[in-house]
Amino acid sequence: ITTSCSGSMSEVDKAQTAAEEEAAPTIFDKIIAGEIPCTKVYEDDEALAFRDISPQGPVHVLVIPKQRAGLTRLTKATPEHKAILGHLMFVAAEVARQEGLDGDGCRFVVNDGKHGCQTVYHLHVHVIGGKQLGWPPG
Repeated sequence: ITTSCSGSMSEVDKAQTAAEEEAAPTIFDKIIAGEIPCTKVYEDDEALAFRDISPQGPVHVLVIPKQRAGLTRLTKATPEHKAILGHLMFVAAEVARQEGLDGDGCRFVVNDGKHGCQTVYHLHVHVIGGKQLGWPPG
């Protein structure tokens, strides 16, 4: 799964054409259901974290809510999503600690919509690190 735009025109193209359908299962829904394998890094009742198969750094983990519940994009969040949003940030920090990124730091990224290069419309947080990252990001 490539869910970032770093240096890849094909990812920008994917973001421009990605469907933002509420009902259609995403690749992440299929991972949660066990239909598509992943390398799990963290799991609890509300969230799943797994390695991105197209990493943008030595460590690249995706943190997703197990229930999409209308949370296809961060800008679609409503007051009902406050708890899960906080939990996803906590899990992202926990993953960073588990991966040894808490010393030198890392980057937490949420892509939103086509201009943000979002290619999977199931909210997810990228945890990227293990090397010096550049700025600006893109």
